[in-house]
Amino acid sequence: MSDAGAGVTAGLLGGVVPDVAVAVETFTDEIDAELFPAEEALLARAVEKRRREFTTGRICARRALARLGVEPAPLLSGPKREPLWPAGVVGSITHCDGYRAAAVAWSRHLVSVGIDAEPNGPTPQGVLERISLPSEREWIRAVSSRAPEVSWDRLLFCAKESVYKAWFPLAQEWLGFEDAEITFTDGGPGRQGAEGAGGRSGTFVARLLVTGPVLPDGQRLTTLRGRFVVGQGLIVTALAVEPGGDAS
Repeated sequence: MSDAGAGVTAGLLGGVVPDVAVAVETFTDEIDAELFPAEEALLARAVEKRRREFTTGRICARRALARLGVEPAPLLSGPKREPLWPAGVVGSITHCDGYRAAAVAWSRHLVSVGIDAEPNGPTPQGVLERISLPSEREWIRAVSSRAPEVSWDRLLFCAKESVYKAWFPLAQEWLGFEDAEITFTDGGPGRQGAEGAGGRSGTFVARLLVTGPVLPDGQRLTTLRGRFVVGQGLIVTALAVEPGGDAS
C-alpha cells in the first residue's frame, strides 16, 4: 500500500490530489483487516465483493486519517452510503477492480474533495449516451482518434463521479450526469513514473448546469476543476473545493 502525505505526491492518486490532502492507495485487498463493530454492522447483508471493497477502502481511509493525526474510530455511512468523516475532516473513497484508495484533508484547507477510479476500458454499450452531453460526445469522438489508448468515455464517467462526490457533501442532494459539463485538457503522454509506460495525465473543468450550493465564504459553487491520470490499466480522477471558493 502506498501513501502520500501533505506536500508529497506518490502513486496514481497522489499525483492528482491537492498537496494539502493525504492520499492512500492499494492494488490488493487486505483480507485479514479488522473493522470496528459498527462498521461490520454495515456489511451484515453484503456479498463478498462488497465486503472486500468496503473493508480495504476503510483501511485506506483509516491510514490516511492517521497521517492527519486523527485517532482510529468507526467510519460510518450516511443515507447515500457516503462516508461520514470525523469533525473537521473532508475526504473521499473509491474502489474498482484491482484498486482501492482514499484521500482526506482538514476542512480548513479544503471544503470538499472527490476522487474516483475506473478501469481503462470502454464503457458498456449505451452508457456514454446516458452520462454525456452532446458537446462531450463530440470531443470524445475527436480525441479518441488521436489517443485510442485511453478510454475517454470511461474518463468522462470517472470525472463526473468525482464531481458528484465533491458536490454531495456540500449540497446534500443529487447531481445528475447531465447537470455538469466536463471539458478536458489533455496533457499528453507523461514520463514513465507512477503511472507506468504510456501513462497520460491532464486536467478537467466541470461547469455546473444547475444552481450550486453556497460555500462557507458566501460564494456559490459554479465550477470545479480537477486532474486525471491514466496508467497501470486504470483511470484516476480527483478534484477539491478550496476555502476561497475555488475548485482545483
